[in-house]
Amino acid sequence: MNETVAPGGAALRARAEIDLAAVRANVEVLRAQAPGAAFMAVVKADGYGHGAAPCARAAVEAGATWLGTATPQEALALRAPGAGLPDDVRIMCWLWTPGGPWREAVEAGLDVSLSGMWALDEVTEAARLAGRPARVQLKADTGLGRGGCQPGDDWTELVEGALRAEAEGLVRVTGLWSHLACADEPGHPSIAPQLTRFREMIAYAQGRGVDPEVRHIANSPATLTLPESHFDLVRPGIAMYGVSPSPGIGTPADLGLRPAMTLSASLALVKHVPGGHGVSYGHHYVTPGATTLGLVPLGYADGIPRHASSAGPVLVEGKWRTVAGRVAMDQFVVDLGGDDPGPGAEAVLFGPGDRGEPTAEDWAQAAGTIGYEIVTRIGSRVPRVYVDEGSGT
Repeated sequence: MNETVAPGGAALRARAEIDLAAVRANVEVLRAQAPGAAFMAVVKADGYGHGAAPCARAAVEAGATWLGTATPQEALALRAPGAGLPDDVRIMCWLWTPGGPWREAVEAGLDVSLSGMWALDEVTEAARLAGRPARVQLKADTGLGRGGCQPGDDWTELVEGALRAEAEGLVRVTGLWSHLACADEPGHPSIAPQLTRFREMIAYAQGRGVDPEVRHIANSPATLTLPESHFDLVRPGIAMYGVSPSPGIGTPADLGLRPAMTLSASLALVKHVPGGHGVSYGHHYVTPGATTLGLVPLGYADGIPRHASSAGPVLVEGKWRTVAGRVAMDQFVVDLGGDDPGPGAEAVLFGPGDRGEPTAEDWAQAAGTIGYEIVTRIGSRVPRVYVDEGSGT
């Protein structure tokens, strides 16, 4: 019987095993795609569910010199001594709201993103209080229509304001950046106009005297497919964890990437039931004949998508099974087809696919979503167990 076991030997209800050697190898593959650019490892959302600090350390070991997060709290946690990161690693955060921890960010030496004058006003006040200049990056909305400053008068105002603050010693403009809307769809008609607009907005800022360290727009798919988007820095996220940004770009194997997360659980119960037996809420699955049912102790509270009810694949004893009926909050059932592996047997929801197990993309298809969501949504009730297949630990 193959149980899901903690490093200390105790059996676990479930675990997400994270292969840090895979993270390092993926970073090396991605760096090779953009050899002239610096590498920002995006570790927002707790490293897309893989663990921000361990994956950040692995990425730095593989050559990343920048880390990227969404929220300032994520960035400050990485700057804390317990994160175990070198002091010279640059950390950028970009999702700010009014009243955020600007002073803490300035004192921690973070690079902070500004999309409008309200943010420039708040960060310059924080710099005055901290007694040191803030490192800021001006974000341009080149067509995504989400964060970022609009071209035209808004961009002019932000650039001019940042230059005034720089002249006063309150900020250092370290970067100009943007984000692509459809890089995961190669050849999409929005890509070329976005790159053109980015170049125009860069040219204006630099023409007015901004001297950025880095200019960047390339996410995972752009790093893999758009060399013209690499500029001074690329910032892969999902690809660093071995998940393809899009089936249209290729599988992880096609891209030379290896999925880093394997999600498994120990069957909590195996029981014999007759034909015609309803399974889980609503009885959306009824056994077609006498069979055995296995209870997997994971549910939507752990991040298993309810939309994968009656569809999500699971490997038990070398065979693909399918979620039988509804995914509940803490558990779901698989029909074992008469097999009797016994309680404690390993159920593998997804992994790299080496043992024939499903992948995160298989679950994404079952749930009608994307691989990003499958790995990122795995919750804190599932322990992360770190292994390093490259070193045998």
